[in-house]
Amino acid sequence: MADEPNLTAAAMCDGGDLDCGSGLLLIIRNAMNPLPSGQVLEVRSREISVKEDLPAWCRLVGHDMLGTKPGESGSTSYFIRKKGADTILKQDLEQAKNFVWRARVRGKGGMEAQVFVRNHSFSVGQPASFDTADKAISAVEYLLGSVGACIAVGFQWRASQRGIVVHHLEVSLQARAKDILVYLGLEDAGSPGLTDVRAVVYADADADETVLTELLSETLRRSPVTQTFQNSAVVQVELRKV
Repeated sequence: MADEPNLTAAAMCDGGDLDCGSGLLLIIRNAMNPLPSGQVLEVRSREISVKEDLPAWCRLVGHDMLGTKPGESGSTSYFIRKKGADTILKQDLEQAKNFVWRARVRGKGGMEAQVFVRNHSFSVGQPASFDTADKAISAVEYLLGSVGACIAVGFQWRASQRGIVVHHLEVSLQARAKDILVYLGLEDAGSPGLTDVRAVVYADADADETVLTELLSETLRRSPVTQTFQNSAVVQVELRKV
């Protein structure tokens, strides 16, 4: 597939760093759906695996991969000519909306469990630990880490869509329980749930603070983990450009 500098398109979608197996194909199909047959869609991507996976997908479904064009900030533009109507797009979008994530957890004895998700597994310690030398990560710490990871990865991906280079990104989090004594069985009333989750996002990126703050707001609004948390706990996130 050679670079073609004179290619033009009727529409464009930007996948940023997203790969084909993580939702990029749904984004592409949704962007292509309103185009008449024979029109060309430009797909911008910074993910290296797309170079192999996207042409393979085009061959599979019958679209024409016309060529590529180098873009800014390490991105590549792929030009695809639509073959015809995508008759199962609506069905696949519904399947994605109703997708069920699954996990299986096996007790290992003592204060530890093994979690199995897809082709991965990891150990989890007790729900909440006060011991800094505890050999296992607590369930609460995994939960807090999931919030931070969802923010960090979502922020980086949305930055890549806008062509913003993120040189360094770190999310610092802290939280406290409403009443951890309930978990320990020392009190009956109240809730042991987390509250006042606070995060500070330290971003060194090629954009001013106004743009990065807007990017963070969009990330939080579309973050599945953060939005789940905000239904039951106060989550405060601030940005600090470094």
